[in-house]
Amino acid sequence: MVVKLTLKKNTYFDSVSLMALTTKVNEINDVEQAFVAMATEMNKGVLANIGLLLPEVQNANSGDLFIVVKAVSEEVCDAALAKVEVLLKGDDKAATGLGASKKKYATLKSALNDAPDANLAVISVPGEFAKREALTALTNGLHVLMFSDNVSVADEVELKTFAHEKGLLMMGPDCGTAIINHVGLCFANKVRPGNIGIVGASGTGSQEVAARIHDFGGGISQLLGTGGRDLSAEVGGIMMLDGLRALEADPATEVILIVSKPAAKSVEAKVLALVQSFSKPVVVCLLGGEEAPVIAAGAHFAKTTKEAALQAVVLAGVDESSINKRALNLALIEEIKVKLSPEQKYIRGLFCGGTLCEETMMLVRDTHSQVYSNIAKKPEQRLADINVSQQHTFIDFGDDDFTNGRPHPMIDPSSRIERLLKEADDPEVGVIILDFVIGYGSHEDPVGVTLPAIINAKQKAAARGQHLEILGYVLGTDLDTPKLSEQVDKLASAGVTISSSSQNTGLLASGFVSKGE
Repeated sequence: MVVKLTLKKNTYFDSVSLMALTTKVNEINDVEQAFVAMATEMNKGVLANIGLLLPEVQNANSGDLFIVVKAVSEEVCDAALAKVEVLLKGDDKAATGLGASKKKYATLKSALNDAPDANLAVISVPGEFAKREALTALTNGLHVLMFSDNVSVADEVELKTFAHEKGLLMMGPDCGTAIINHVGLCFANKVRPGNIGIVGASGTGSQEVAARIHDFGGGISQLLGTGGRDLSAEVGGIMMLDGLRALEADPATEVILIVSKPAAKSVEAKVLALVQSFSKPVVVCLLGGEEAPVIAAGAHFAKTTKEAALQAVVLAGVDESSINKRALNLALIEEIKVKLSPEQKYIRGLFCGGTLCEETMMLVRDTHSQVYSNIAKKPEQRLADINVSQQHTFIDFGDDDFTNGRPHPMIDPSSRIERLLKEADDPEVGVIILDFVIGYGSHEDPVGVTLPAIINAKQKAAARGQHLEILGYVLGTDLDTPKLSEQVDKLASAGVTISSSSQNTGLLASGFVSKGE
């Protein structure tokens, strides 16, 4: 194997673009490993772990860009490095997502000088620089969506407090999605405009309710992300409260929907106290939350994202009798149960979306014990080793344990594919769940790139005389690219069972492995 390096001093590209670029280069034939990133300490650590930390990168500054390629020959390395140069120059923008704008700016201030009417900055820089850029944006009167993570809680509180005082939105850090005035930002699905406004403290949870609202005939006015820590006791829900006030004041929003993973009780109380004062109906979906406090606040309680979306569209004026509610297929559950052998007792959920993982796991826990995860809140339910499954196991491959120095699985599903093949070797596994998130920012064909592994996994089980049930869910709408119908058809052609929502995914998987309960 040959290893080659290109180092570009004082050359910055955002992390989302470089993740997409790294994925492209790793797809080149005879390239064993490629990594394109900024020379931060975290990325140097990743290189060290894979044995590619060259002295030039070790001595580089965090503002320097490195390109490392390990391939079967010098010629392949040279070709890969040349490909990266072309992509970095924006000559293949459609293929990479790089250079979406024809204009490039060295600083936020230079961009503002050229576009003085801009009112929103999307920040996707290494976490150590994110606070500085956000302060610059806020000081200049811009709302902020911060995709960057690895920002301290103290810095998050400082930024959100400053934004609140200036009457600005501070979405993030680690805010994965938003739809502002019908424009999708970061990871987003294309949905019809409408009168339902969403504030979400979870990325794929927000995408899920937006997609279900679209599927049920409703539409979105605004989707505001808060970042995953906003409803923690430390942050106190600053952005959630400001986002709710913004939607209450927005004339285009007639119904408000809140979606989040479990919130700190003290913060939940503040949110519900504010909701109680609103003139507009509010649907509250705090996964794992209790119904009584929500009803006491005069809001509408939803246990699941699907229930939340259905309630919202009915409140928004959609005729309930016209809605295809995608009812659970009980006959399908009985059909699959018969196919599984007695020893096939367990579910393995391999997820790109953290909230999709959380919701599916919550529903399985309603009927099954021995459920473990890398994102479980209770210590006794956390995996001892995230690389080794226990009984019913649910993995969020978007968690920091899997994404430090690597692309998010919605961009590069290679880590999940490896785990899929490993799980297929376990004769006690009856069901493997896979989610596929399509739309802006995601892989251009997430099903297609996973299909060979799905076929291989089912063949492994068949060779030992077992049926392995693969349950697939595609999160997206009929307006997205790639087409939702095409992704679903590809899965079905490989013998994958299709779910129509995150809620149905959990209920189906739970039913498939029920042994007479």
